[in-house]
Amino acid sequence: MGDRLGNVQRAVDLLGATQGIEVSRSSRVYETDPVGGPLQPDYLNAVVEAITDLAPLDLLRACQGIEQELGRERVVHWGPRTIDIDVLTYGGEEMHQPDLEVPHPRMHERGFVLLPLLELDADPPLPGGRRVAGLRLGAQAVGGVRVFAPPLEVPASRT
Repeated sequence: MGDRLGNVQRAVDLLGATQGIEVSRSSRVYETDPVGGPLQPDYLNAVVEAITDLAPLDLLRACQGIEQELGRERVVHWGPRTIDIDVLTYGGEEMHQPDLEVPHPRMHERGFVLLPLLELDADPPLPGGRRVAGLRLGAQAVGGVRVFAPPLEVPASRT
C-alpha cells in the first residue's frame, strides 16, 4: 500500500541499518498479482541477501520491527499491507518453530518468491531438502509475475 517501491526500498535501508545485519545484494523488483486474501492492489516483491550474526528468531523479530516501523497492521490475514518481510532461508539450516519455519514452507510454490530468489541463488535450499531442478514449474507457478524495477539499492557496508 502507499508508495510501494519506496516502502520496499525503505525496508531494505532499515534492514541494512540494523545492528548485526548487512544487506549484500538484491534481486530485481517484481510486480505480482495478489495471492489469497481480499481484493487488493498488485504487490511488489524482491529478495535480498543479508549477512547476519543474529540468531534466526532475532532476525525475524528485527524484520517484524521494521514492518511495524513502516506502518504494517495485521488486521486481515493476507490482506493489503505496507510491507511484508519473510525470512526465506538461513544458510543451510532447517528450523521448524511456531513463529519461524526455514526454509520458508511455501516459497517453492510461489513464483513471486522463487523468481527473485533464483536471481541470487541458482539452487537455494528448499523445504524438505528439495532442489529447484526437481520442481515442475509451469505457467501457473510463475504467471502474474512481472519485472517492475531494477535491483534495490543496497546500503553501504558498515565494516
